[in-house]
Amino acid sequence: MEQVKSVTIGNQTVGGDGKLFVMAGPCVIEDPDRILKIGQEMKRICEKLGVTYIFKASYDKANRSSYKSFRGPGLVEGLKILKEIKEELQVPVISDVHSVEQVEPAAEVLDVLQIPAFLCRQTDLLEAAAKTGKCVSVKKGQFMAPSDMKNVLEKMSHLGNENLMLTERGFSLGYHNLVVDMRSFPIMRSFGYPVVFDATHSVQLPGGAGTSSSGQRQYIGNLARAAAGAGIDGVFMEVHDNPAEALCDGPNMLYVSQVEAVLRDMIAINEITQKSVSTAKE
Repeated sequence: MEQVKSVTIGNQTVGGDGKLFVMAGPCVIEDPDRILKIGQEMKRICEKLGVTYIFKASYDKANRSSYKSFRGPGLVEGLKILKEIKEELQVPVISDVHSVEQVEPAAEVLDVLQIPAFLCRQTDLLEAAAKTGKCVSVKKGQFMAPSDMKNVLEKMSHLGNENLMLTERGFSLGYHNLVVDMRSFPIMRSFGYPVVFDATHSVQLPGGAGTSSSGQRQYIGNLARAAAGAGIDGVFMEVHDNPAEALCDGPNMLYVSQVEAVLRDMIAINEITQKSVSTAKE
């Protein structure tokens, strides 16, 4: 595998050391107490497995299928909740930013500014996020070739921010379907920055339920293990204690109770991958 830069996320350094890191939490901020409990369990699991944990939840889901879909508490209230979770759990936090106006207030709380896949080519948004100096994670658009993401990185790195990551979440193939090309990981890692696999959105069926997205949760483990073998630096997962009750993306979220087993497999496979790379260099 290509050597990549390490990046700073809050008081943590990830990437470049061959160890997986984990970004996980519910799709959207629901009941604050409930999502805190999910975060507490994820932190416990990651500490047990010896991997860095970053809490994830969106304050606003601005690209829902229907105007009736739950979007979250919004910027102001959502950032307040994320700040409380960050202080309670003592872990970094990540959430999506959707417009240039959101970047400055979001950067006051977030340790990672995530650019949604649909917005990965929005130059003004990318540059505004880069100028904060915070870590910026860009999801590869479902319409983008992995090689095209080099241009996305350069839109930010030319401003002096090297705290950058790319995330793979599948490519649109036909209607309501995403496919993950495992070649994406080595291609994007060749640009020198950490690459993350979004294991749960990759099994999403966008718009597949008519007024909402559907998903195929049963394949999360398969793709996650394959990605660990292909060479990644981190994994992004949307998790919930009961996805059937989730207010957003339930069909493609992983049960918290299933997370540890999947991560154990990924860590073991990643170790084999790292050893293979070391042996090849000798």
